[in-house]
Amino acid sequence: MKISVCIATYNGAEYVKKQLDSILSQLGPDDEVIVSDDSSKDNTVEIIESLKDKRIIIFRNNTFASPIFNFENALKHAQGDVIFLADQDDLWVPEKVNRYLEELKVSDLVFSNVALIDESDNVFNNSFYIDKPSYSFLGTLWVNRIIGATVAFKKDLLRKALPFPSNIPMHDQWLAMLAIYYGKIGYIEDPMLLYRRHANNASFSAGKSRYSFTKKISFRFNLIISLFNRIVF
Repeated sequence: MKISVCIATYNGAEYVKKQLDSILSQLGPDDEVIVSDDSSKDNTVEIIESLKDKRIIIFRNNTFASPIFNFENALKHAQGDVIFLADQDDLWVPEKVNRYLEELKVSDLVFSNVALIDESDNVFNNSFYIDKPSYSFLGTLWVNRIIGATVAFKKDLLRKALPFPSNIPMHDQWLAMLAIYYGKIGYIEDPMLLYRRHANNASFSAGKSRYSFTKKISFRFNLIISLFNRIVF
C-alpha cells in the first residue's frame, strides 16, 4: 500500500524540517511526500530540498494565495492508496502512520486527538478534545470538529472530492462532509499529532475565528450548494 503525504507550504522555514523529519521516519521507500509551495518568500523550498530525500516531490512557484487550493494542488498529484494531510509546522507522533493504517481497515477517513505545542515544542495542552468529538452531517456543516492536519483517507474519497469547489470555507470541512455522506469516519482518541499554535497559523481550528456571523452563514450556504451539486450531479 502506497502512502501519499500532502503538505501545503508557505513561509514555513522555521518548522518545516522538524515536521518532515517526523513524517519521513514513518514512511517506506515507495511512499511519497507531495509539497505544494505557494511562492514562499523565505527559504522553505531550499530547506526541503536540502533533505535530499527522493520521496519528496515539490511543486513550487504557485500563486494560489490560499491554503485550500494549495492543498488541492498537492492532492491532485497524490498517487497513494492512502492520503495523509500535514501542516508545515506540526510534529507527528512516532506511531501515527501505523495507528492510522490499522483504523483505515474499517474506516474511509480517520482523524485523531492532538496535543498542543508552542513555538518551542513545549506541550501546553495534552488533549485538544476533552470528549470524543461529534461529527454528524449537520453538526459538521455548522461546526467542523475535524482538524485537517490530523486527517488521512482512502483514495476513493479523493476522487469524489476533487476538484474543490471555488467557494468552500476550508478543505478539511469539505473532505469531512463527503466522508460522512459516503462512508465511515474513524477517530483515534490518543493524540497522534503535536499541533503547533503560533501567531502565523493559517487556520483557526484551535482558536477563535476571525469571520463575522454573516460571513459564517455565507460559507455554510455555499458549502450546502457545493455538496448538493457534487453529490447529485
